Amino acid sequence: MSLRSVGLRLSGVAGLVLLAELLPRLGVVDDRYLPPASRILTALAAEARTAAFWTAVGDTLTAWAIGLAVAVALGAAIGVLIGAVPAARAWTASTIEFLRPIPSVALIPVAVLLYGTDLGSTLLLVVYAAFWQVLVQVLHGVVDVNPVAEQTARSFRFGAWARVRYLLWPTALPYVFTGLRLAAAVALILAITAELVIGAPGLGAVIAVAQSSGAVATMYALIVVTGLLGVAVNLGARRAERHFLAWHQSVRGENPA
Repeated sequence: MSLRSVGLRLSGVAGLVLLAELLPRLGVVDDRYLPPASRILTALAAEARTAAFWTAVGDTLTAWAIGLAVAVALGAAIGVLIGAVPAARAWTASTIEFLRPIPSVALIPVAVLLYGTDLGSTLLLVVYAAFWQVLVQVLHGVVDVNPVAEQTARSFRFGAWARVRYLLWPTALPYVFTGLRLAAAVALILAITAELVIGAPGLGAVIAVAQSSGAVATMYALIVVTGLLGVAVNLGARRAERHFLAWHQSVRGENPA
């Protein structure tokens, strides 16, 4: 990334912070509902000095990581199994199209009924939401196998495992990382949503407590933290994609040198 690109991005963030500082100072918005950015940053610094804050961050990241790992493992495995068999794709297509659009938040009553406010309720929502992101991408990837490569594998009489290892998986891998990147963001959103609504341990629950107690600056500070986590997750997913797919044209095209 060039220095100019970094400078433009930082200037955009600086402009947003300046706007958030000026709007309440100038009376455009009531500072009871949107405190100045300086007050929010002060609250953020105060929160960062407490053990409870880092515990909440750890709880959120734990739910996110476990849920994402389960979703990626299931989505990749099931996607390859279904995608490799045309009859299985046709048989499951209507079921997938029925289940995939169901919002994960609609499962909150089920999650609370099964797991209460424990980690399990958050994981249920995270896994359900992230799983579809990976599954759909893997299905597209398996179908995208080059016909010439497919015929070559048949000529060499590849068995089922060899076909998956040397043909289907390398073709589907870029799609897997696209699904991973989408699922990582969705998993974080659902983890925080579950904590906010259900009261499971994590940043969402702390945000709800700050809102109900009238600590508006702290509430906004915690929301900023969730945004920073989202940026970190996205950057991490992109870095992993560039590292593991350095051989693929889609990544080599980003760095032609």
